[in-house]
Amino acid sequence: MEFKDYYKILGVEKTATKDEISKAFRKLAVKYHPDKNPNNKAAEEKFKEITEANEVLSDPEKRKKYDALGANWRQHQSGGGGVEDFFSQYGGGRRGGTTYEFSGDFGDLFGGMGGGFSDFFESFFGGRGRQARSGFGSQGFQSRPTGVDVEADLHITLEEAFNGSERQISIDGKKLKIKINPGTTDGQKLRLKDLGRSSIEGGTKGDLYLNTHILQHPFYEIKDEELFYNLDIDLYSAVLGGKEEIKTLDGKIISINIPEGTESEKILRLKNLGLRNLNGRGDLFVKVHVTIPKKLSEKEKKLFKELSKIRKD
Repeated sequence: MEFKDYYKILGVEKTATKDEISKAFRKLAVKYHPDKNPNNKAAEEKFKEITEANEVLSDPEKRKKYDALGANWRQHQSGGGGVEDFFSQYGGGRRGGTTYEFSGDFGDLFGGMGGGFSDFFESFFGGRGRQARSGFGSQGFQSRPTGVDVEADLHITLEEAFNGSERQISIDGKKLKIKINPGTTDGQKLRLKDLGRSSIEGGTKGDLYLNTHILQHPFYEIKDEELFYNLDIDLYSAVLGGKEEIKTLDGKIISINIPEGTESEKILRLKNLGLRNLNGRGDLFVKVHVTIPKKLSEKEKKLFKELSKIRKD
């Protein structure tokens, strides 16, 4: 199995803060997003790679597991209990001999991209089952043992959570379709009745609970049930004003007016383009990030110096 250097993929140091990781991810996502690279398979693969890296490094628990693995990679490659046994020490591997493997269709990731996360990710952070509970009936040893409930994680995109979708999963070789309803929230549990384990052969089966986890989006984020969009603009658009296009969660392209003299971190409010609620849809808040030009030419530096002098005068 190929080891993934997520820090190298995002171009950050191992000491990078969560904010630095987020900025690096957003910068690369803008460059490789499928919307900006139609029919470009190389860009699609790169986008999936940086999305996977960000999913691990932006999550404190996953990052801790990954860092522990990285420090012991060669040791567990060459011998010992193996990588899976190593990770089981951290609660990410098998429990009680029960394993559920998801072969769900991870396509359509952020809009039209085939394929899913790597085997490396799925083995350690993906569809590993967790035994939820087991027990016996109130009649003691004479009762038939009850079923064993099992928990597993299901990763979905923000678009899937907003619009709803269908996923195909494989349980004990059987393929099942599950429906993700529009408005699904992070952490929401989906219950699949009688798809857990039995404590004895032929006994009653428990239920399977899928813990829904919404993948971090390169541009959108949810804060206190409000939807925010992180929009990067250049210095010239911030100073002179202009227009920028963004894609909404329901696939529409809208144009945003950037007022002249817009400061970094300014928030623009767009009505009825946010998350669904009891009243229809909430508002979308666009947070503007002004990027400062790097590696200026001598001519550019001269012009900026002239502008600075004019402002002082």
